[in-house]
Amino acid sequence: MLNRLYGWFERRVNATAPPTGGAPPATLAAFYWHFVGPHKLLFASILLTGFGIAIVDSLIPVFIGRLVSLMAETDRANALHNAMPMLLTMAVVILIGRPLANYADLLARNNGIVPGVTSRIRWLAHWHVIRQSWGFFQNDFAGRIANRVMQTASAVRESVVSSIRAVWYIAMYGTTALILMGTADPRLAAPTLAWIIGYLFFLRYFVPRMRRLGKASAEANSQLVGRIVDSYTNILTVKLFARARDEDAYVRDAVDEHKNAVAAHMRLISNFIMTLQIMNAMLLVSTAAVGVALWGRGTIDVGVVAMALPLAWQIANMAGWVSWEVTSIFENIGNVQEGMMTIAVPHTLVDIPNAKPLEVTRGEIRFEKVTFGYDRRPPVFTDLDLVIRPGERVGIVGRSGAGKSTLVNLLLRFFDLQAGRILIDDQTIASVTQESLRAAIGVVTQDTSLLHRSIADNIKYGRPHSTPAEIEAAARKAQAHAFISGLRDQSGHDGYAALVGERGVKLSGGQRQRVAIARVLLKDAPILVLDEATSSLDSEVEVAIQEQLLGLMAGKTVIAIAHRLSTIARMDRLIVLDEGRIVQEGTHESLLASGGLYADLWAHQSGGFIAA
Repeated sequence: MLNRLYGWFERRVNATAPPTGGAPPATLAAFYWHFVGPHKLLFASILLTGFGIAIVDSLIPVFIGRLVSLMAETDRANALHNAMPMLLTMAVVILIGRPLANYADLLARNNGIVPGVTSRIRWLAHWHVIRQSWGFFQNDFAGRIANRVMQTASAVRESVVSSIRAVWYIAMYGTTALILMGTADPRLAAPTLAWIIGYLFFLRYFVPRMRRLGKASAEANSQLVGRIVDSYTNILTVKLFARARDEDAYVRDAVDEHKNAVAAHMRLISNFIMTLQIMNAMLLVSTAAVGVALWGRGTIDVGVVAMALPLAWQIANMAGWVSWEVTSIFENIGNVQEGMMTIAVPHTLVDIPNAKPLEVTRGEIRFEKVTFGYDRRPPVFTDLDLVIRPGERVGIVGRSGAGKSTLVNLLLRFFDLQAGRILIDDQTIASVTQESLRAAIGVVTQDTSLLHRSIADNIKYGRPHSTPAEIEAAARKAQAHAFISGLRDQSGHDGYAALVGERGVKLSGGQRQRVAIARVLLKDAPILVLDEATSSLDSEVEVAIQEQLLGLMAGKTVIAIAHRLSTIARMDRLIVLDEGRIVQEGTHESLLASGGLYADLWAHQSGGFIAA
């Protein structure tokens, strides 16, 4: 029965449903509403249960006062008989009413909001962030981005729930206490009213400062996490260059900054709590003094004093709890503001409205008057024109920095052009969906990065619904089956089930590249880009794979980049780039015959190889 009840609340939120509310807004209030608004009924339910709990809690001092008055009666038997309905009501409220109100609050909070809403916020934040441009991820630590996605969800939830549970609760309790004491005698409510006014000024002073220091602490924490993750991610470089001490200094600076930010925050919290304790002590003493004075004059009876003192004491106790909750609220608001720096960033590379999927029928690629430069740096290309015919195999040659990889990045639309256009089969790539564009292009890069998953998962990333036989066939063509069969990871997984480690660190460079080639072979896209595809392979394996790649190239449009000119000499046409301009084009033989940059590069490499 209870599990069904829990399950009902857990099903109120479909955490991974498709997004419907657009991009996360950049203003704080709108950002909160973007994530909290769809679940307003759940949050309204804890608002309602909080109100019920506050009313019941405020009745308990009333019950105490009534009991004290009852026990002051001289005719005890008659007094007990007359008070029996009141006593039964007290018992029902305390034994049934309060537990039910608390249980309803727990159901909405622990079984609805904590698992469901938190996961939903994380899913929506991740969904938005992973669709950012490649440049977005190049400008920040991966660890910091992930940390912000994870902690922002908890921070949004906790700040809203704490505001409802703490601030709303004390507001309801304080209002009820004022009414109860004011009804008995307005003078008895005066200390509580003065305390409430002072508490509002107290919050007005401390809250903005806590919010600012909370944000600074969150930013320092995120920076520290980012630096630590950066060191761990590049641990091989750290070990190879024996720079552990430099990494210590790099992280130490972030630790010191975090410590200073937290210390400033904690100073303010200490002042916050001490001031509140003084205010609470004054509330309790002044309420007792007024109550005793009024009782001494015969204005109120002992039962009213017995009611007023627990009310004041409870307010004082709650104020301490609320102080911690308010501290947590503004720490979490600081975390939310820090997380917004990643999550609320609009997408810079987006599909146009009603963008259509790319349809590759022939595979012709045209660069027309292309102008592009990174950020504020000088342009890499200015008015570049290039036509790659359907099914043509083109090699891109040039010195480092000539623009070879940039040309490929623009074809994949990792960056938008500043002028000109790129077309595939007469379709401008800016007018088609990015997913369909990249699905039509198979890419093997020099810097091969694998997912921390199994070998099979990495290979079938090229075609997710591939069968094990198709995966193995692609691996055999990439000369990878032999080493894959001998793999075994620390969890005992063998062969294609073995995990490759983060970015594929458990494999050698050549093994990673062969897995990447198998992935592209399986993808079988109509356009193929080879960016130093065999640079990490030994000569024997390279020759074997090149035969497979030649078969793969049949009927496809191919762009191949290589610093080893011998690997692309068999292309149909070679394009020689220098400082973003096409300075030569033709076959390997014609370029050698005409002299120029290509002949110089060939002579340099051939001479080097011969001398070796």
